[in-house]
Amino acid sequence: MGKPAGRLQVIATPIGNMGDVSARARQALESATAIAAEDTRHTGMLLHALGISRPLLSLHAHNETQRVPEIVARLAAGETIALVSDAGTPLLSDPGYELVRAAIEAGIEVEAIPGPSAITTALAVAGLPVSRFCFEGFPPAKERERRALISELADEPRTLVFFEAPHRIAATLADLSAGLGNERRAVVARELTKAHETIYRGTLAELAAKARAEDNFRRGEITIVVAGAARAAVGIDTALLRRTVDLLSKELSPSRAAAIAAQLTGATRAEAYALIQQRSPSAPPESD
Repeated sequence: MGKPAGRLQVIATPIGNMGDVSARARQALESATAIAAEDTRHTGMLLHALGISRPLLSLHAHNETQRVPEIVARLAAGETIALVSDAGTPLLSDPGYELVRAAIEAGIEVEAIPGPSAITTALAVAGLPVSRFCFEGFPPAKERERRALISELADEPRTLVFFEAPHRIAATLADLSAGLGNERRAVVARELTKAHETIYRGTLAELAAKARAEDNFRRGEITIVVAGAARAAVGIDTALLRRTVDLLSKELSPSRAAAIAAQLTGATRAEAYALIQQRSPSAPPESD
């Protein structure tokens, strides 16, 4: 009987505060045959702080394609390899996608050990809608490409999340303000979970002005959260919504009619249900 295949463990590590290392993540790092790291020096310091000593393999944006066959071969031979990035959850604007895809194609078990992420941490404190959001990673560094991306996102109704480098944050906020509207609500989360964590809230215009005026604003790890476009901006056809609601509510329960009307017209379920209640006040309140 052949030796069983190994396992690739995708492990989230702290984005700042070392207390965020889970017991499960610690155990996985301790027991791994080797650890594939975006920056072996950075991960080496993390392991030292945790009192762990394991072999490290370099896996970053510039060598991932070349390194994947070697790591997959080790996995196929029965080794357990841990995959980590410099901070947070691997693959989210970090290397690892090619390795995970290759491991899956080779029939290797891939296990996620969840934990910190700057994306979800920023959303949790932003005070903006989080039921639907989209993560756009780092905006393009070149001004023309960045502005083109922002223009494409102008009518996006979901909350937007970006990462940004400190030396580009002022220019990016200025472009966001110009492309999405000065009054669009946004949050800039700097140095999340670290000693100098700072959360800036305001309109895009206000945040762009702060970025120009305050030196500390332009330091550290930065996550931007921007409110999505108002429903009116995405062209909801209210006449179509009314006709759809009228037809569906004759055949279906209010809740089901609202759900289908929302899918067909682009309105929210709450908007469709409110219209049903206007037409039939006896309809029971909607519950989740």
